[in-house]
Amino acid sequence: MKKFFSLIILCISIFTWAQKEVPFIGYRTFDIMKGYSGTGTPHYYLDVKNNDDVHFGYVQVNQASGEETTEEVNAGKYAPNKVMKVVFKKYEETFFVKFDKDKIYLTDEKGNVKNLEGCCSASESINKETCTCESEFYK
Repeated sequence: MKKFFSLIILCISIFTWAQKEVPFIGYRTFDIMKGYSGTGTPHYYLDVKNNDDVHFGYVQVNQASGEETTEEVNAGKYAPNKVMKVVFKKYEETFFVKFDKDKIYLTDEKGNVKNLEGCCSASESINKETCTCESEFYK
């Protein structure tokens, strides 16, 4: 009977561990607000740590002075389809995102992917009023 319960506990542990597997470990950049790239707006990144912590950050360079501003925050542990709240204090900016292996999505608090004008590239904005707020990851 002890072997049976040990086997059940082992199976539950393996199943729980498998559910929390992160899509990648390491640093990725992204560009959700495509229409504004290169204008001096922040360049965002995320860094998934070995312990499943997800850190979001940005680097912004003032084009006039060359002054660089950076900030990085821990948004918590990764979970599949989890909506992560990211709060940057320097610019009083809060946004919600979720991500998988290949893409990151700007969402509302409930996880619904946003469609905004600022998410369109310059070429897309000619034909569309809004675009899906998503970005591929860049290494």
